[in-house]
Amino acid sequence: MSSRRFQNSADAQFTDNWDRLAQAIREIHKKNASILSFEELYRNAYNMVLHKNGDKLYNGVREVITQHLEEVAVAQVVPAFPLSGASSSQTNPNGAGGANFLKVLKCVWEDHTTCMLMIRDILMYMDRVYAKTANVPLVYDLGLDLFRDTIVRSQNYPIQNHLLDVLLQQIKLERENEIIDRSNVKASIDMLLELTDASTKDTVYATDFEHRFLDTSSEYYRVEGQMLVGECDAPEYMKKVDKRLNEEEQRVRHYLSQTTEPKIRSIVEEELISKHLKTVIEMENSGLIPMLRNEKMDDLGRMYKLFGRVGKGHDEMKSAISDYIRELGKAINETVTSNSAAEGSNVASGDKQTGASVAIRWVQEVLDLKDKFDKVQNLALSNDKAFQTSFNEAFEHFINKNPKSPEFISLFIDDNLKKGLKGKTEEEVDNVLDKTITLFRFIGEKDVFERYYKQHLAKRLLLGRSVSDDAERGMIGKLKVECGYQFTTKLEGMFNDMRISSDTMSDFKDYLDNKSVLEKPKLELSVTVLTSTFWPMNLSASPRCNLPAELTKACDSFQRFYLDRHSGRRLTWQSNMGSADIRGTFKARKHELNVSTYQMVILLMFNDLQDGESLTYEQIKGESDIPEADLKRNLQSLACAKYKILVKEPKGKEINPGDIFFFNYEFTAPLQRIKIPTVASKVETEGERKETREKVEEARKHQTEAAIVRIMKDRKTMDHNNLVAEVVKQLQSRFVPNPALIKKRIEALIEREYLERASGDR
Repeated sequence: MSSRRFQNSADAQFTDNWDRLAQAIREIHKKNASILSFEELYRNAYNMVLHKNGDKLYNGVREVITQHLEEVAVAQVVPAFPLSGASSSQTNPNGAGGANFLKVLKCVWEDHTTCMLMIRDILMYMDRVYAKTANVPLVYDLGLDLFRDTIVRSQNYPIQNHLLDVLLQQIKLERENEIIDRSNVKASIDMLLELTDASTKDTVYATDFEHRFLDTSSEYYRVEGQMLVGECDAPEYMKKVDKRLNEEEQRVRHYLSQTTEPKIRSIVEEELISKHLKTVIEMENSGLIPMLRNEKMDDLGRMYKLFGRVGKGHDEMKSAISDYIRELGKAINETVTSNSAAEGSNVASGDKQTGASVAIRWVQEVLDLKDKFDKVQNLALSNDKAFQTSFNEAFEHFINKNPKSPEFISLFIDDNLKKGLKGKTEEEVDNVLDKTITLFRFIGEKDVFERYYKQHLAKRLLLGRSVSDDAERGMIGKLKVECGYQFTTKLEGMFNDMRISSDTMSDFKDYLDNKSVLEKPKLELSVTVLTSTFWPMNLSASPRCNLPAELTKACDSFQRFYLDRHSGRRLTWQSNMGSADIRGTFKARKHELNVSTYQMVILLMFNDLQDGESLTYEQIKGESDIPEADLKRNLQSLACAKYKILVKEPKGKEINPGDIFFFNYEFTAPLQRIKIPTVASKVETEGERKETREKVEEARKHQTEAAIVRIMKDRKTMDHNNLVAEVVKQLQSRFVPNPALIKKRIEALIEREYLERASGDR
């Protein structure tokens, strides 16, 4: 009897306390919290939990909050729907209804969270004691879950559909440059981020909103990409893509979750960049090639930056630019080929520029092209190594397509070291030489370049044409860095010969000072002694030429002096490489003429003639014994070029057997000292090129054999394929050997018993 009374009393007390608490929660929802005593309410809740009524209290709170939220849904949220039963396609275009709906939802959410904070304070003891032991959500979390299920995911009203549609519509309006109230959108997004999905434990933002946002964004940008490609040129298209990427980044920063940023960025990159890579690159009049042609560095930089965001973007750019370089290079090569053909016809006509201007122009055009793409690399492509490698491969391809490129580059250096560097600072000189070294790196046949460079250097040194010894040595230093000391040993030997010859001539002058007047030559002789193995000419044989008696006497005098000091050596006079200063007396005045040794021999023959007398071509040839090709070139220089010291009959630019030559007494010139250049093709003729090629091939045989023997000495035994690969590896710094050549050289070495086949491999 008494226990039931106590039970009824306890129930009555709980009911009484609960009624007060429930009423208090309703007052909080009505925003009348100021009239409540929180201390009393806390004590009531405390007593309920203390008397083991925590579960009743918890469920009662749940019911009160749920009831309130259902009332809010009916009274506030549903009436705020943009249009009754509307889907996003029916939402009014200006988005005002949608904005109002978000505003209402923002107020409802803020009211609910504020109320839940107050309710949590009242029920703190229940949270601490009951909720943790019963393993149920804390009161505040319970309030969030109830809001999720009663409002956001309401079973009775399509609140969720409206919310998602309005959010997506607001974002779409903003993408179309409409002004929206970002604070309302942010409040709704923050609400979704704060609510958790019961099954996945992920945010409601991620489960309900994000995938729909990404799907609609993907479709939106797919359509926009197709539209923009049709309407815009390439620079404008890329600016719009750049703008879209920035907008999406800003949107995430202002009101979306940071986790969405990589996903939406990936969608914009896929739809606006990846799917239209080739289209943008190949756009007529505005794509990649027109940008390069017009040096649009900002646009190129933007393309590099945007295309770098997607997998194959840079590869497509590299491929397009590489093809363009090859195309331009091919055009340069074709221009040179046609110019060579045109100018080749001028070789006989006495034009002293002949092929050299073609060579210099070719190198200059290639250097200009290199400068242009270096500028693109620096200003637009952030010095990307992958692009640099691609560009270098393209340059290497077209430079090696021109079989004359080693000769042309050597001629360009020759021209610069002779006259092109006059008046330039050391820094400018170094800059020009560095650029040519860059081209030299691209040459596959470095040994061919070396042969031409030696020929041109020899002429510069022997004829005193070099502007600066420092520049010459600087160039050799650069070549040594590129190819090693073996490449430049002979070049340095040539310089050494010039230095020793200078000392020898000083000693020869001292030697002559001690001789009697009769023994001294009547002319001043300067001799350069060349070591035959260093210099590119054939110095073992002496060219035919009948020198004047006085000159022969001077040569004999030097020979006696030299051989006394260097026993066991042999001197071979190279009259085809010498020069002379002679004085000519003409009707108007005397002139000093700087001529080649052959020209001197020809002119001195006219000393013995009376006025009006002449010499025929055959007489000059017979008396001088100069080789025919050299004789014609030198007569052309004297009778058909700028300074006509001789007069030829019949007139014309060609020298033919039967021509008659007179001394030109009427010759006049403003300068007293005149240099008579020898007409010669600076670029080799086909015959000379064939001869050079044969010499190069012969040298390659020896180099290949030496490499094979070196490798086999080290390895002792090797199979054929590995040996060929190793030989190619060792020789590719000078030239790329043909496997067939290597095979022949291996067979030749086996025949000569330097190598033998393994016993089991007969």
